[in-house]
Parts: sequence; C-alpha cells; structure tokens
Amino acid sequence: MEKKKSFSFRKLINDVHLWLGLASGIILFLVCLSGSILAFEHEIKAFFEEDLKVEPKGEKLSLNALETKIRQDHAGTLTSVSIPSDQSAPYIFTIKENPEERRGTNLQVNPYTAETLVAGPNPADGFCFFFFRMHRWLLFDSSIGRPIVGVATIFFLILSITGLVLWFPRKLKRKNFKAGFKIKTKANWKRVNHDLHNTLGFYALIFIVIMGITGLCWSFEGYREGLGNLIGTPVFNRSSPEFELPETTTTLDLDAIEEVAARVFPFNGDLNISLPGDRADYFSLRKNHASGWSPVAADRAYIAKNGEVLSVDIFADKPLNVQFASLIKPLHTGEVFGMFSKIIYFLACLIATSLPITGTLIWINKMKKKK
Repeated sequence: MEKKKSFSFRKLINDVHLWLGLASGIILFLVCLSGSILAFEHEIKAFFEEDLKVEPKGEKLSLNALETKIRQDHAGTLTSVSIPSDQSAPYIFTIKENPEERRGTNLQVNPYTAETLVAGPNPADGFCFFFFRMHRWLLFDSSIGRPIVGVATIFFLILSITGLVLWFPRKLKRKNFKAGFKIKTKANWKRVNHDLHNTLGFYALIFIVIMGITGLCWSFEGYREGLGNLIGTPVFNRSSPEFELPETTTTLDLDAIEEVAARVFPFNGDLNISLPGDRADYFSLRKNHASGWSPVAADRAYIAKNGEVLSVDIFADKPLNVQFASLIKPLHTGEVFGMFSKIIYFLACLIATSLPITGTLIWINKMKKKK
C-alpha cells in the first residue's frame, strides 16, 4: 500500500500558487497583455501621428510675440508654455477656455512663424485608449474595474513570492539550481512549457514585483496613502508648495521669465513654464537634462511674479524616498530610463502575459497524470 504524503510547507505554497493563479489567470492575462502594448504607447501614437516638426528658418520669435499671436487667435487663459530642446519641434502653449477644465487644450506652435499647427486625427488614439481601459479597468466602469484589477494585482504579487519559493529546488545543491536558469528546448513540450513558466517567470520576477507595487497606487487610495506613510513622503503629491510671496504690482512677461529660467537652469533640456493662477500665484518651472540619466527626472524652480527665486529643487539632491515617490509612474510604465527600460518592461510584460497560460497547462498536465 502506497504511503500517504504528509502535508508540508512547500505543498501549502504550491496550493496557494495554484489556486490564486487559476482564480486570477484571465484577468492577469488581459492586464499584462495590455501593459505590453502600452509600454510603447507614445511610440505607437508617434508612428501614426502626422509629423508636426518645424523647419528652422532664421531666428525664433520671442515668447512675448508668440503669446500675443496666440491670444489673438484663441480665446481662453494661457496656463503654461513648453519649450523643447529639439530645434525642429514646435512649442506647446496650453490654454484653458474655462476654469473648470482640468488640463486645457495644447496648441502646437511654430516658433519661427507663430503658426498654430493642427494635426489630423490619429487612428492610434482609439487603439491605445482601448488597451488603457483594459489595463486599468478591464473595459468596465472605473468604479467596478479598478478594484478588480487591484485585487488581481495583489494576487500577482503573492504569486510572484510563492513562485520564487517554488523555483528553489527541494535539495539546495549547486547542480540542482542549473535547471532553474535555462530552458531545456530539446525535451518534450510538457518540460519546455514547465521551463518557460519556471525560468522566464524567475527572470521577469523583479520587474513584475515593481510593476505590481507601483500599480496598486492607482487601484486603492488607502494603499497609496499607506505607501506614502511607509516611505515618509506623499505619493502623487499634486499640491503646490506654499511660499511667503513678496508684495509686488508687476508680473514678469514670458521673455523675462525665460531669462530667469536660463540663469537658474544653465543646461540643455526641455523647459516647461507654468504661469501664476488660482492654485499657485507664482511661476513654476520644470526642466530636464537632455543628457541626464533619466528623461523623466526634472529639476524644478518656483519664481515670484517679480522674478524673485522662491525655491529651486534639484532632483539629484532630493532624498531617495522623495525621488522614488516622484518616479512612481515611470517606474510602473518603464519610462524611467527611456527606451532601454521600456524594452525590458515590454519583455517582462510579455513573459507575465504568458505565465497564466503556461501555468494552466502545467496544472492540466498534472490532472491528466493523476487520472
């Protein structure tokens, strides 16, 4: 008579991994598939977007001249100006037609002619938004889809931890670890499928965990606040800093504030100027280093209406916890190191998309073997 196997910790981990995987497999497949596509969202849109590059001719017009032309042609309140470091790229003027608008309308302007460039409809917008809704809300209403995706993400984090435990061989010897680092392509399809799940899952593990930890910030407000408390600084902190503003009756024009920006940030990079408004009665400048380690790590400066520098925040000088909190989104999307990290995230997402499939096949094969 065959001796019954005793229940062990590894068996518990295996059962947790199995049943959580089966329960969330379809959702994780859809979320990871859409995440793979959204890793190159900007590149997909740019490929189908009408080229709005400008041809440099002579000297650029001053910001004041461009602003005057914008105000003549468009109604509303100018809220910000973006000046790219690329000489062939248009400036972006953001205008709000009414105060209730959250972001306003972006106008792409030729800095040499003051002409407003109008792009035709981009067929990739609908394509990318479809997968964005799938990734965030499974195409449901956000109030329904957001918590479902959040719970599935928690399951995925638990699956990652239990999967790592199961990846370790029962006998911790050096030769036993080799199988976990390679795929035995010459074996039968069941063994290849097992190795695809086991080995590729191990290689993608760290990126899956990063995407899961950061992704939960969009699903649960309580988690986002808790993560902020844990690291010691708010996550997605969109509040404007408060300053004791000097009394003044003058406000710098755009040309003058551009000169201040050149003094504060004497390096090449994309510059964004936010004008004083209801939220903050001062200028807010943001500029990234064109040759920096990350395209999303930007320095900031806050300038009073009269040109007095209120504060300068250099990203590299910030504490690590503040840097981490400000990079939550690019850490989740893979933009943190530009194209290099996007490619890695894309491959990790593809692997994550395959894990529910290979895992289910492993379970089916085991069920057949038992029968």
